[in-house]
Amino acid sequence: MEVIQSFTIDHTKLKPGIYVSRKDKAFTTFDLRITEPNKEPAVAPAAMHSIEHLMATWFRNSPVKDDVVYVGPMGCLTGMYVVMTGEYTVADIRRLTIDCIEWIMTQTEVPATTPETCGNYLLHDLPMCKWECERYLKRLTDDFHSEYTTLKITLDDGKIFADA
Repeated sequence: MEVIQSFTIDHTKLKPGIYVSRKDKAFTTFDLRITEPNKEPAVAPAAMHSIEHLMATWFRNSPVKDDVVYVGPMGCLTGMYVVMTGEYTVADIRRLTIDCIEWIMTQTEVPATTPETCGNYLLHDLPMCKWECERYLKRLTDDFHSEYTTLKITLDDGKIFADA
């Protein structure tokens, strides 16, 4: 099997920021890295779930809503993925993410947190969501990172896989 592209990123050097994870077909997947993998704690599941509900709500109601394909958490709980159609740069997504976080910081409740609207409606934490978002906002404005460091991986057939 081929190595999945995202597994070629050197997570020991990955800093919080925004990265282009993939560009394929008509889609661009943006990596909104909230915490530093393996050095800082991952985002708590309840806070990440709230970030997901709020970010998805904002992006799907934003000026770019027609180009939003998906907004959701990474399995490792260190960030979010935003999948877009159209031509968007890291700078575009950075501006949108800053606007989104500023909106999140004004919210008093998480949308869609009833048994009818959410598969795990009790797993939410708005105060911790806001804490994580405030910290991420500072990182997006004070110490911004957007270039991956890739690993050189040799496949079983001897080919080098370093396309990320």
